[in-house]
Amino acid sequence: MPGPSTELVQQLYRTPPDRFVAARDAAVADARRAGDPSTARQLARLRRPTVAAWLVNLLAIRRPELVADLVELADELRTAQRELRGPRLRELSAQRRAVVGALVAEVRKLAAAEPDAPPAGRLPLAEVEATLNAAFSDAEVAEQVRAGRLLRAASYAGFGEVPRPQLRLVTGDDEEPEEERPARRPGAQRARPEPATRADRAAPGMDRAASRKDRAAERAEQAERAAQRAARAERARQRRALDRELALAQADQKRVEAELTEATGQERDGVAVLDGIEAELAELERRRAVAEQDLSRAKLARRAAERAVTVARRRAGEVEGAIEALAAEEGDADGGAGAAD
Repeated sequence: MPGPSTELVQQLYRTPPDRFVAARDAAVADARRAGDPSTARQLARLRRPTVAAWLVNLLAIRRPELVADLVELADELRTAQRELRGPRLRELSAQRRAVVGALVAEVRKLAAAEPDAPPAGRLPLAEVEATLNAAFSDAEVAEQVRAGRLLRAASYAGFGEVPRPQLRLVTGDDEEPEEERPARRPGAQRARPEPATRADRAAPGMDRAASRKDRAAERAEQAERAAQRAARAERARQRRALDRELALAQADQKRVEAELTEATGQERDGVAVLDGIEAELAELERRRAVAEQDLSRAKLARRAAERAVTVARRRAGEVEGAIEALAAEEGDADGGAGAAD
């Protein structure tokens, strides 16, 4: 089995550290379901990076061209350090500071684009900067940075991968004493002194070369100290900028907290007003119910009265009819009696 693909591994190392284990375990489960136990084992061996290492990996995966420039410049810088080329070393050291500063700024931008990244004030940018500086001095660290699989931040106390050579300035007092000459035989001709050897003739040139190397090494150390001072100054500048940003953020926090307090008071007042209105509505509803009941009773009474009126009118009509009929009968009776008389 070929193992996990480069894209899958890069996807895992792009994942923020707090979600790395879950993403890795999901990839392991997928490989097992696909019948690939070798890939599953290799994925299970991947370890979660620290936040600083994750940021460096994110830089290597998102912006590989910038990391490639860093690795190339690191090779040139280590070569200049080994060869003790002072002017070139100073030039490359200045480039190193500029490159590291630009890469740290790019890391900040990449982190801001990640939804699950820590806030800007909590990013371990100092560890990122230390790791990038270590990549200039350690080829192995540079390769880990380029691969985008760094597990933890790196640091380097000194500068350069070759220690300062142990040089010794040769003086006249250090010359070895001449071998004791054999006793001259009486009458023998005085022996001519031996001619100077090639090593004797080359000694002054070697002394000068050693002095030049010593001075070059000292200049390299001075350049490194200057680079460290510049790095400290840059960190101090960044700290001041962060302090200003923190002051602005705290001022904004106080302002929005005051707005929140005011809005909370307004909300509380609004709730009280609404409660009062709802109480009034409840009272009005009660009164409305009572009025509706009274109205219903009045309607019932009106209808009963209307029915009683109707009955009374009908009864009065009937009585009036009976009276009229009785009167008619009486008139007829009176007329018949008069005719009989």
